[in-house]
Amino acid sequence: MEGFKLTDQRYVGNLPKIGIRPTIDGRRRGVRESLEETTMNLAKSVANLITENVFYYNGEPVEVVIADTCIGGVNEAASTAEKFRREGVGVSLTVTPCWCYGTETMDMDPHIPKAVWGFNGTERPGAVYLAAVLAGYNQKGLPTFGIYGEDVQDAGDTSIPEDVREKLLRFAKAGLAVAMLKGKSYLSMGGVSMGIAGSIVQEDFFQNYLGMRNEYLDMSEFIRRIDLEIYDREEFEKAYKWTKEKCKIGPDNNPEGAQRTEEEKDEDWKTSIKMTLIARDLMVGNPKLKDIDYEEESLGRNALIAGFQGQRQWNDYFPNGDFMEAILTSSFDWNGRRSPYMLATENDSLNGVSMAFGYLLTNTAQLFADVRTYWSPDAVERVTGHKLTGAGKNGVIHLINSGPAALDGTGQQTVKGEAGIKPYYEVTDEEVEKCLEATLWRPANVEYFRGGGYSSDFLTKGDMPVTICRLNIVKGLGPVLQIAEGYTVDLPEKVHNILDNRTDPTWPTTWFVPKLTGEGAFTDVYSVMNNWGANHCSMSYGHIGADLISLASILRIPVNMHNVEEEKIFRPNAWNMFGTKDKEASDFRACDNFGPIYK
Repeated sequence: MEGFKLTDQRYVGNLPKIGIRPTIDGRRRGVRESLEETTMNLAKSVANLITENVFYYNGEPVEVVIADTCIGGVNEAASTAEKFRREGVGVSLTVTPCWCYGTETMDMDPHIPKAVWGFNGTERPGAVYLAAVLAGYNQKGLPTFGIYGEDVQDAGDTSIPEDVREKLLRFAKAGLAVAMLKGKSYLSMGGVSMGIAGSIVQEDFFQNYLGMRNEYLDMSEFIRRIDLEIYDREEFEKAYKWTKEKCKIGPDNNPEGAQRTEEEKDEDWKTSIKMTLIARDLMVGNPKLKDIDYEEESLGRNALIAGFQGQRQWNDYFPNGDFMEAILTSSFDWNGRRSPYMLATENDSLNGVSMAFGYLLTNTAQLFADVRTYWSPDAVERVTGHKLTGAGKNGVIHLINSGPAALDGTGQQTVKGEAGIKPYYEVTDEEVEKCLEATLWRPANVEYFRGGGYSSDFLTKGDMPVTICRLNIVKGLGPVLQIAEGYTVDLPEKVHNILDNRTDPTWPTTWFVPKLTGEGAFTDVYSVMNNWGANHCSMSYGHIGADLISLASILRIPVNMHNVEEEKIFRPNAWNMFGTKDKEASDFRACDNFGPIYK
């Protein structure tokens, strides 16, 4: 890591900041004066907590802005709002150790995620203010998270209890993810792929729920840029050399008469690399293009997420997009380590958003995968002669994408001594090499990909805690999110090979088992598969279901399926007003009542 610098700033504008609003009892001549120092110190403690634990996608600590003064009334609330607008604050967090004047001190911006921490103390009733101001927010239709510590603290104590800390960080990460989405683009490179519903882009969803815009281009733009050499030619040569040195070619499973010649395969490599450069430039621009007199092309589309149609029109004639998608979604390439790009296979925009959710919460690479097959214990034993034991004893789900997945998904990185996936700024050069070494690049199956290309083939290491999620849209209901926390598992090599060869062994495989609760969709592994809402999912390292639930609630997207422990669920206080016994039902009612955040 020596000499490693955080330089990745790829989107238009400054990164959103988190604003902290210390509110105070406005009564002068003794009351306010006695609380000024304690209140501001509380705000500083929270600021330190956030900057030490929450990071932008490029590895920089999140910037925190504290109000110039404590907020005791409307004038100071308005002054703070103006400061936050100037500073580019995208998340608002109010903290107080005392009673304050509820609606006079509240944050009224309807588009900024909000939370209030009301200090649990007896000398000054911060918790009373918390209850009063949350009632005001609810009455005004401004959903706000309430944070109330379980244990009473002494006056002047600016330490942050563990339960409060957990909620503060969960809100900060979820709120920052919402702020990062706003104003960015989803770029469709191509149109609808093979009738997959997720590639029928729903503009109203992106605009109203995420605050994003939609950009479109035909895949012929790739041909134009290849033919006219509208890419950084020096970088192409660098990438071609790196690919030849670092990317191991695996066996060609095509029948001998259908295999492409070595010359054709080499041209496939060159085209695949050019496609990778072009897709990246289309998403975020490249100033080098201005130097070769393509100024318009140098600007990009400010796309945080993109999708590539590929099948069938492109892949039937040109090399597939597998190398492009696998490398861009990884946390490194020929230029070294860098933050991954969110690029959805088959232009599945809804899975692209699912990837972005996990990425913005963790800063790690996300795996795009088919939720391909549930293998029951009986089926595995019948086909392989092996009886499943251990983590997979109740059956396994085969996650396998048709060609590409982020190479981080090999599990060759180490987190606390175990296999994992890390943000790029924590990945070591040795781990990059291990990911490359664990991946074979297989000549594409020409039955599927008539134009050739290379697919990434690896097997994910077992015993990693992971979370899969998927955003779906239902007519009349709108968007819904489903979440399944679980683990990757290792199967005996012989068993894996038999099962893998029944699909396509040139593609990347992850064996996944969800945590079971014995109820509903998580009664057993089969029920998880049977209740999944689409053919794709996004897989993120770690158990981040609670963070996803908080994020979804800010965006007013109900969660129709999850296996997160109830005590970890953290949503705006208003959700309690829609019922406390059945939290899934109250989530649907609350989201429907408040509607999308940018409506």
